[in-house]
Amino acid sequence: METSLDKSALAGAAATGAATPPTSAAPAARVQRTVYSVLGAISFSHLLNDMIQSLILAIYPMFKDNFSLSFGQIGLITLTYQITASLLQPLVGSYTDKHPKPYSLPVGMGFTLAGLLLMSVAPSFGVLLIAAALVGCGSSVFHPESSRVARMASGGRHGLAQSLFQVGGNAGSSLGPLLAALIVIPHGQRSIAWFSAAALVAIVVLTQIGRWYKRHPSVKKARGQGMQAVLPRRQVMLAMSVLVLLVFSKYFYLASINSYFTFYLIDRFHLSVQAAQVHLFVFLAAVAAGTVIGGPIGDKIGRKYVIWVSILGVAPFTLLLPYANLFWTGVLTVVIGVVLASAFSAILVYAQELIPGKVGMVAGLFFGFAFGLGGVGAAVLGQLADATSIAFVYKVCSFLPLIGVLTVLLPDVEGKLVKG
Repeated sequence: METSLDKSALAGAAATGAATPPTSAAPAARVQRTVYSVLGAISFSHLLNDMIQSLILAIYPMFKDNFSLSFGQIGLITLTYQITASLLQPLVGSYTDKHPKPYSLPVGMGFTLAGLLLMSVAPSFGVLLIAAALVGCGSSVFHPESSRVARMASGGRHGLAQSLFQVGGNAGSSLGPLLAALIVIPHGQRSIAWFSAAALVAIVVLTQIGRWYKRHPSVKKARGQGMQAVLPRRQVMLAMSVLVLLVFSKYFYLASINSYFTFYLIDRFHLSVQAAQVHLFVFLAAVAAGTVIGGPIGDKIGRKYVIWVSILGVAPFTLLLPYANLFWTGVLTVVIGVVLASAFSAILVYAQELIPGKVGMVAGLFFGFAFGLGGVGAAVLGQLADATSIAFVYKVCSFLPLIGVLTVLLPDVEGKLVKG
């Protein structure tokens, strides 16, 4: 691992400055190298990180039975984990924009490891919440810093790099429910500790990435990225507000799938827990596929178009889902997963172009906001499910993608950067 990362770093480090554009004095600088070895390593780490996270979500039915939890308490577990992550991520990203910490990645994964081990032996609901908070602390470091590494290694292909980074997380998220069905459900709560091996592997890989990160030229000039947006502050704030609403629609809807889809399938179609988890795996695999598609397309045709199609374009399918039979539920969730997942890479890179030179802060803000929305969504929808029914939750959430019409308010920002 160290050899391949170091070779790629020496060959392409100068060409992969996160936010430094090519200058007229050196047109050859446009021929930038995408450091695929680093992107592959950070994507693999993302896979391991998010596999652990989705594993926790997938074993909610087991926790519900073991600790006699209500849907509201299930939502509180997700809220604790995701609020911890969402509050800290922008702070971590903003700090490391000015003071890069290359080895923060393995340290953050250490928090995830501690939370995982504590969850495997938790004797009560309160301890489960503490374990969830530790995992959230790990995510608060991992996501903004990993997103920065992806941009550093992008070679200027920012959408592609973010997609490759995020697809690792999506693939890991899809594996969690499958592994829960095969390992944790049959063997019980203590088998969660077996997945500490994944966290240990991630720590080793992230340490190697930290060495490459430490030698990257952007670490030495982190204070001044030398770029400013040409858009006025008021227009930037309006665009950021629209992006926040779009992320709200996406992640509030995803919260209904991630936290409650297994319960929905069990309640409506009388599936077993394991069969429902397989359906969740299929949905999350579709999300992974959509993530791969969104970034490169955004690089070619423009990120605004991808945002249009991804958010508003998924609305007809979400509106049909609550009324579909089991077969069409499977089909529709695959389409929803692919289309909806293509948005986040485009939104994140678009936002980084709105506020250049603040890669970590923007990544932390949007990853953190997404996590927070997922947590709030899980808690709110859990309370709604307790008061009404799981089926009613999906009818309400089906209207959320219509918020995508606000994309019309987004300005064209690609290429509109000037020297600061």
